Amino acid sequence: METGKKLIIEKLVTETDTAEYYGSGLLKVFATPAMIALMEKSAHLLAKFSLPSNQDTVGIEVNIKHTRATPLGAKVYAEAELIEIDNKKLTFSVVAFDEMGEIGRGTHMRYIINPTKFMGKIS
Repeated sequence: METGKKLIIEKLVTETDTAEYYGSGLLKVFATPAMIALMEKSAHLLAKFSLPSNQDTVGIEVNIKHTRATPLGAKVYAEAELIEIDNKKLTFSVVAFDEMGEIGRGTHMRYIINPTKFMGKIS
């Protein structure tokens, strides 16, 4: 695993991605929680592709600004870039876009875990 690696994922904004659906607002626009989930997914997949099969990551922190609304049916993208590795803590720069440009950005931290041990501790 090395810093500088990037991954972009995309999706269409559906009814279940809207602020109205999440309850975070009343409008049928791309919800902030949905944008953050897409950003986290891009960081998770980037980490997962670089780790051994017996390791995974869990999200531990998000610091995100949602700067522009995106309508239902639009295509949205999230790009994660690994910017720092501190032992088992990974820090990602995350940016979200729609077809008109940037809609949000920030940082996301994930922690490397052994899934079996992790789940054993919370059961």
